[in-house]
Order: sequence, then structure tokens, then C-alpha cells
Amino acid sequence: MNHRAPAPSKVRHVRFNMKTCFKCGVMKPLPEFYRHSMMADGHLNKCKSCTKKDVHEHRHGAGREQILAYDRQRAKEPHRIEARTQQIRKWGKQFPDRKRAQNALRRAVIAGQVVPWPLCAVPECSLTPEAHHPDYSRPLDVVWLCSAHHKQAHALVKKP
Repeated sequence: MNHRAPAPSKVRHVRFNMKTCFKCGVMKPLPEFYRHSMMADGHLNKCKSCTKKDVHEHRHGAGREQILAYDRQRAKEPHRIEARTQQIRKWGKQFPDRKRAQNALRRAVIAGQVVPWPLCAVPECSLTPEAHHPDYSRPLDVVWLCSAHHKQAHALVKKP
């Protein structure tokens, strides 16, 4: 008697083991839980959505200033500085046109040839801006956008 699994093309659905989140009490499939090697089943006992909610509340709650101070101190550790430096170098090699545009704009700002705007170019926004290059071949032609609007501008370009 031969007990072989059916060919992958004949399997109509995959059945996951289920687990109940201790936080929200909802039974969910295992992929809805983060992996955790110390747990008996290899997954955290709290679902991903509850974990994300808890992390957000922890980082943005009452102890926010202490967490930010800890993060600033941790960023000064030598291995983190080295990792950040390596990442910046890798980015510069991966996107040389962007690096050239960034450096040209920085030099122009220092020389007083370009004056950064004090506020985001989006009318209803009053946040501090950063430079957005719509065209990297024209490094001094920038739009001054806050971080959120800058990300939105890049997301619009990436869409097909």
C-alpha cells in the first residue's frame, strides 16, 4: 500500500493549524501569529494585529520620551553607526544619480544659492520640509515637502 501525498496541482486548499490569541480571544490561523522559538508551537500567543497595537501604544504612550531617549542613545553605539554608514554607502552605489543630486543641492544650500522653504509646499501642511527631486538630472530643481508628503510623492511615481 502506497501512501503518497497528492500532486500539488490537485491540492485545492491548504489547511493551517489554528490558535487563539490570548489578547483578543479570536481563533486565527498560525500565519496570523509571529514566530517565537521559545513557545511550544513556535509562535507567539498574541496575534500580529494585537502585537502591532501593543507596540504602537507602548512607543506612543506615556513613556514616549524615555523610549526616544533610549533610541537616541542606542543610535550612538559604534556597531549601529557602522551599520548606518555601510547602508548609506550601499545606497550611494545603488543610486548614483540620486546621490549626485543630493550632494549638489547640499552644496548649493551651504553656498546660499538655494534657500530651503520654511514649510511644506502642500498648502494645508505646516511641517518642516525636505527636498524632493522630481528629476534627478536637475539637482537644484526641488519641491520642498514634509516627510509624509515626500513619501506620497515617491509612491505616486512608483505606481504603474
